Amino acid sequence: MKHKVTFLPSNVVVEVDEDAYPYGDDGKPGSILDVALAAGVALDHNCGGHCACTTCHVIVRAGGENLSPMQEDEEDRLDLAPGLEPTSRLGCQAVVRGDVTVEIPEF
Repeated sequence: MKHKVTFLPSNVVVEVDEDAYPYGDDGKPGSILDVALAAGVALDHNCGGHCACTTCHVIVRAGGENLSPMQEDEEDRLDLAPGLEPTSRLGCQAVVRGDVTVEIPEF
Protein backbone atom coordinates (compact mmCIF):
# COMPACT_ATOMS: atom_id res chain seq x y z
CA MET A 1 0.00 0.00 0.00
CA LYS A 2 1.18 3.51 -0.76
CA HIS A 3 0.93 6.38 1.68
CA LYS A 4 2.03 10.00 1.91
CA VAL A 5 4.13 11.41 4.71
CA THR A 6 4.27 15.20 4.93
CA PHE A 7 7.17 16.70 6.87
CA LEU A 8 6.73 20.18 8.34
CA PRO A 9 7.95 22.90 8.47
CA SER A 10 9.72 22.12 5.17
CA ASN A 11 6.43 20.91 3.63
CA VAL A 12 8.18 17.96 1.95
CA VAL A 13 5.72 15.26 0.86
CA VAL A 14 7.09 11.74 0.48
CA GLU A 15 5.18 8.85 -1.06
CA VAL A 16 6.03 5.56 0.60
CA ASP A 17 5.19 1.98 -0.22
CA GLU A 18 4.67 -0.39 2.72
CA ASP A 19 5.89 -3.26 0.56
CA ALA A 20 9.31 -1.57 0.25
CA TYR A 21 9.97 -1.30 4.03
CA PRO A 22 12.60 -1.01 5.38
CA TYR A 23 14.32 1.76 3.45
CA GLY A 24 17.43 1.80 5.64
CA ASP A 25 18.88 0.63 8.93
CA ASP A 26 17.74 3.35 11.34
CA GLY A 27 14.56 2.97 13.34
CA LYS A 28 11.86 0.36 12.99
CA PRO A 29 11.23 -0.69 9.37
CA GLY A 30 8.81 1.83 7.87
CA SER A 31 9.13 4.25 10.79
CA ILE A 32 8.97 8.00 10.29
CA LEU A 33 12.74 8.03 10.76
CA ASP A 34 13.24 5.29 8.15
CA VAL A 35 11.05 7.19 5.67
CA ALA A 36 12.67 10.58 6.41
CA LEU A 37 16.24 9.36 5.93
CA ALA A 38 15.38 7.52 2.70
CA ALA A 39 13.85 10.73 1.33
CA GLY A 40 16.74 12.97 2.39
CA VAL A 41 14.71 14.72 5.10
CA ALA A 42 16.93 15.68 8.03
CA LEU A 43 15.75 14.07 11.26
CA ASP A 44 18.29 13.76 14.06
CA HIS A 45 18.75 10.29 15.55
CA ASN A 46 21.71 10.27 17.91
CA CYS A 47 21.06 6.72 19.14
CA GLY A 48 20.72 5.26 15.65
CA GLY A 49 16.97 4.77 15.96
CA HIS A 50 16.94 2.43 18.96
CA CYS A 51 14.55 4.32 21.29
CA ALA A 52 17.44 5.35 23.52
CA CYS A 53 17.23 9.15 23.08
CA THR A 54 14.67 11.76 22.00
CA THR A 55 16.43 13.46 19.09
CA CYS A 56 13.99 12.02 16.52
CA HIS A 57 10.99 13.50 18.39
CA VAL A 58 8.24 14.61 16.00
CA ILE A 59 4.81 16.11 16.55
CA VAL A 60 2.00 14.42 14.66
CA ARG A 61 -0.22 17.12 13.15
CA ALA A 62 -2.57 14.81 11.18
CA GLY A 63 -3.06 11.09 10.67
CA GLY A 64 -1.96 9.85 14.07
CA GLU A 65 -4.36 6.94 13.70
CA ASN A 66 -2.24 5.84 10.71
CA LEU A 67 0.81 5.15 12.87
CA SER A 68 1.65 2.04 14.85
CA PRO A 69 0.47 2.15 18.47
CA MET A 70 2.87 3.63 21.01
CA GLN A 71 4.66 1.05 23.12
CA GLU A 72 5.63 1.58 26.76
CA ASP A 73 9.35 2.09 26.05
CA GLU A 74 8.56 4.90 23.58
CA GLU A 75 6.15 6.50 26.04
CA ASP A 76 8.76 6.39 28.81
CA ARG A 77 11.46 7.88 26.59
CA LEU A 78 9.17 10.65 25.27
CA ASP A 79 8.76 11.98 28.80
CA LEU A 80 12.31 13.33 28.41
CA ALA A 81 11.72 15.10 25.07
CA PRO A 82 11.84 18.91 25.00
CA GLY A 83 8.66 20.53 23.67
CA LEU A 84 6.53 17.47 24.37
CA GLU A 85 2.95 17.71 23.07
CA PRO A 86 0.01 15.30 23.38
CA THR A 87 0.63 14.09 19.80
CA SER A 88 4.41 13.68 20.14
CA ARG A 89 6.04 10.48 18.89
CA LEU A 90 9.57 9.19 18.43
CA GLY A 91 10.25 9.01 14.71
CA CYS A 92 12.23 5.79 15.14
CA GLN A 93 9.28 3.95 16.72
CA ALA A 94 6.19 5.26 14.86
CA VAL A 95 5.61 3.02 11.82
CA VAL A 96 3.66 4.57 8.94
CA ARG A 97 0.46 2.68 8.00
CA GLY A 98 -1.38 5.50 6.19
CA ASP A 99 -1.17 9.19 5.32
CA VAL A 100 0.40 11.26 8.07
CA THR A 101 1.68 14.80 8.63
CA VAL A 102 4.47 15.35 11.14
CA GLU A 103 6.33 18.42 12.31
CA ILE A 104 10.02 18.19 13.08
CA PRO A 105 10.42 20.63 15.98
CA GLU A 106 13.39 22.95 16.06
CA PHE A 107 15.14 23.16 19.42
